[in-house]
Amino acid sequence: MTENMMPELTLEPTAVASAVPTLTLDPTTPAVPEVEEKKVEPVEMDEKLLTEEEKKAVEEFSKKIDIRDTNMVLQYGAAAQKSVASFSENALNNVRSKDLGEIGGDLSQLVVELKGFGVGEEEKKGLFGLFKKAGNKLESMKAQYSKVEANVDKIAESLEKHQITLLKDVAMFDQMYELNLKYYKELTMYILAGKKRLEEVRNGEVEELRKKAEASGLAEDAQAYNDMVNMCNRFEKKLHDLELTRMVSVQMGPQTRLLQNNDTLMIEKIQSSLVNTIPLWKSQMVLALGMEHSRQATAAQSAVTDMTNELLKKNAEALKMGTIATAKEAERSVVDIETLQHTNQQLISTLDEVLNIQKEGAAKRQAAEAELGRIEGELKQKLLELRG
Repeated sequence: MTENMMPELTLEPTAVASAVPTLTLDPTTPAVPEVEEKKVEPVEMDEKLLTEEEKKAVEEFSKKIDIRDTNMVLQYGAAAQKSVASFSENALNNVRSKDLGEIGGDLSQLVVELKGFGVGEEEKKGLFGLFKKAGNKLESMKAQYSKVEANVDKIAESLEKHQITLLKDVAMFDQMYELNLKYYKELTMYILAGKKRLEEVRNGEVEELRKKAEASGLAEDAQAYNDMVNMCNRFEKKLHDLELTRMVSVQMGPQTRLLQNNDTLMIEKIQSSLVNTIPLWKSQMVLALGMEHSRQATAAQSAVTDMTNELLKKNAEALKMGTIATAKEAERSVVDIETLQHTNQQLISTLDEVLNIQKEGAAKRQAAEAELGRIEGELKQKLLELRG
């Protein structure tokens, strides 16, 4: 692919012409070649997966299988299944106990510490603040550098511990991978031995029981044949369970390698931080402290000049404002005419409100007297009606 994408240089002028696209008036588009779908060849479960020694062991073991023994059928290959389950659990516990998020947190904290250097506190206002800044900036940088350096060293120590743990895990994953291969081979042998024995029973004993039941016509012979068929079916299901466990073991192989690769990548990242990032940061800090020496005197002088000009401007403005305010106050009367106008309006408004309240009270009293007379008349009228 690299050779096809590499441009080819030439001194022939005709070579350029051949690279020009061909134009056409044909509205039909050229046919797009179909992508051939890759055929996946299924893996056949046969003795090709075994060595000669393993084939012999499978042959001998298959003869010991008694399909009639229900307990044997239930426990067949259980040890290998438990081994795979235990293997998966150990791998899961390893992932749980190794918190890669903690490593990422340390790396993130390292970045925060390195970026945080040089972000000082808010500058103090006033001439004293500027003098203090000019005089103590270098000491402040040194103190901040010492604090950040201590935090960085702690993070580096934590990363080194993580790196040692990851190196041990990488070696452990190699052992786990080899152990998983053993479980995979063991399950394969169990399955092949079981299938071999199952085929022998179905072609031999089951067929004999079928013929016997057909010939005798007896119910017990038919039941014996049916029981044997059911036993074979149960054993076949057990073999299927083993095949599922075997597939788990098959998947654990690449999964183990993926975990191992993740740990290896994290080890490389930690190593880069320890040997590149941190030393580079320290060398830059040395340069920053050196530059501050040459800048300190100029910064202090500049601050004094700026503050002097600022104070002169503020004093001139303060004198102007004070003089104007004093002149205005001197020309002002003891009592402002606006105050007298406001007081007079409030007095008139108060008298008007009192007069209105008195008028409303008199009207309400007259209405109450009339209402009392009416009430008394109604009461007398009611009493006369009762006497009549």
